[in-house]
Amino acid sequence: MSKDKSHDLSNESATNLYLDLLRDVITNSIYSDPPILSKRRGALRHLFGITYRPGSYDAKSRNSGGDWPSLAHSMIGMQRMENVRNCAVTAVKDNVPGDFIETGVWRGGACIMMRGVLKALGDTDRTVWVADSFAGLPKPNAEKYAADKGDDHHQYDVLAVSVEDVKNNFRKYGLLDDQVKFLKGWFSETLPKAPIEKLSVLRLDGDMYESTMDALVSLYPKVSSGGFVVIDDYHAVPGCKQAVHDYLESKNISVSICEIDGTGVYWRLE
Repeated sequence: MSKDKSHDLSNESATNLYLDLLRDVITNSIYSDPPILSKRRGALRHLFGITYRPGSYDAKSRNSGGDWPSLAHSMIGMQRMENVRNCAVTAVKDNVPGDFIETGVWRGGACIMMRGVLKALGDTDRTVWVADSFAGLPKPNAEKYAADKGDDHHQYDVLAVSVEDVKNNFRKYGLLDDQVKFLKGWFSETLPKAPIEKLSVLRLDGDMYESTMDALVSLYPKVSSGGFVVIDDYHAVPGCKQAVHDYLESKNISVSICEIDGTGVYWRLE
């Protein structure tokens, strides 16, 4: 084996080790923090279809994103975090034009992974857009979006993580820099005017019909050929799934939806 090839393999190995560790730390599978204790445990079971055991870490739940961690910087779990990584890595290696964005970021973990991929692969041209109200979810507008009737996500204070806290989480990983941009506010207000030209990874985690539709309307047309669209709550929130299909049908778009973990899905644009 030549020195050049050996060096390339060594770099790839180091990159994979770094991204493996980043995934495990963001999801905190390393220190196994327990799920959040909540008086609304029944609602959590309803939303995620899990058996909620107060105070106990469960590796299967953390793997599938079936708990709300007390300390981890993401609640999407190991499998969906690995999907974020794979989509971002593929977009860079395949030279798919465009930035990365997540709409609905909680503590910032998936976006931290996106920025970590760019850092590990030496990509200095893309931006990671971090879009959130940073004040929780909106109350449902059932008159305009019937699918959101009865949605209670706005009642969960734990979903309201400030922009300062999310920035500080980026800072802990040494990944807060000029390649990270924050879009603070309701999606209906921030996304239509966001200075984004192209996207290679579009990740939606807005839970509700309204939030999902707002993101699709403003951002889907900006996804490049070969780019990825990821829907975190596709199987978890009926309104989210309905918004996806309402949008695709309205634009006469046909896609091949791929499963991630029984909750999230993704597809790649041709």
